[in-house]
Amino acid sequence: AAAAAPLIAATAADAPRRIRIGFLGCSHSHALPKLKLALSSPDWECLGVTEPTDRFRAVAEKLGAKLLPQDELLAKSEVIAVECDAKDRHALARAALLAGRHVHIEKPPTVTLPEFRELLSLARDKRVLLQMGYMWRFNPGINAALEAARQGWLGDVFFVRGVINTNLSGAARKECAEIAGGTMYELGCHLVDPMVRLLGKHAKVTPVLRHDAPAEDNLADNCVAVFDFKRAIGIVSTATMQPVAGAHRTFEIQGTNGLALVRPLEQPMLALDLAKAAGPYKKGNQVITFPPYQRYGPEFAELAACVRSGKPLTVTPEEDELVHEALLKASGLH
Repeated sequence: AAAAAPLIAATAADAPRRIRIGFLGCSHSHALPKLKLALSSPDWECLGVTEPTDRFRAVAEKLGAKLLPQDELLAKSEVIAVECDAKDRHALARAALLAGRHVHIEKPPTVTLPEFRELLSLARDKRVLLQMGYMWRFNPGINAALEAARQGWLGDVFFVRGVINTNLSGAARKECAEIAGGTMYELGCHLVDPMVRLLGKHAKVTPVLRHDAPAEDNLADNCVAVFDFKRAIGIVSTATMQPVAGAHRTFEIQGTNGLALVRPLEQPMLALDLAKAAGPYKKGNQVITFPPYQRYGPEFAELAACVRSGKPLTVTPEEDELVHEALLKASGLH
């Protein structure tokens, strides 16, 4: 039999209130998908965009966003998404925090550690949220691998490896080269993040930042960083010369009871090979699939929920600082 209809139909009044969000900048490659999300999601009332570059202003307007001066955007918004170029993120995030606004900041957040510590301090003093734009913090494959490690199902973890390549040319290379850490700073950060949140404070980070593409620029485009943790080694590699790179992006955790390998990262698939059954997993090889995963949606949903409830974000400021310090060392910036 068909399920009975609810006695009282849901109304607009039952829906959570929409949160006013504004965008400071929309030049980063992740910015426009996030702007589209904010314009369409019932969680958000997108007030508009402040963007100095005509090309990105035109795209934002085409999506349906209003163009507003920075002072007006800061005055009217509850949340500010900082989606500008890397060199400008600290200044714009600082302005938003000083205005008492919650901030979502594109990754990596700053080019120096003192700048980032200033943002963390301001967020704490103003009692507002500061959320990093690491899009894979809600990736179900990566999180299942992290859970297997944290629960001890992999045994004692001794090695973590991440590979994140791409294929860049022209203007994309120029944009990536704006920061000396190059592709390690811009792309490697995505896998430094879960590695450090799993393994904690590093003892030492050794970067190798090479330029190996034929392009005549200064982009560090073939990079490896080795992380020396207390009881484990971590390696992140990233290069800009691999065609069809997405299918080969990898996050792997090895332990004394076996390994967890996420590949591809989108749409994620998790392969496990265990010496003994552990947790929900059987002995031997197995492949786990997940429901469809979309970038950005889960992190913005968490931000909205935490703004409404006053609760903290899942990832703590202390973890964010550990991640950023390790990333800057991996990028030769600290």
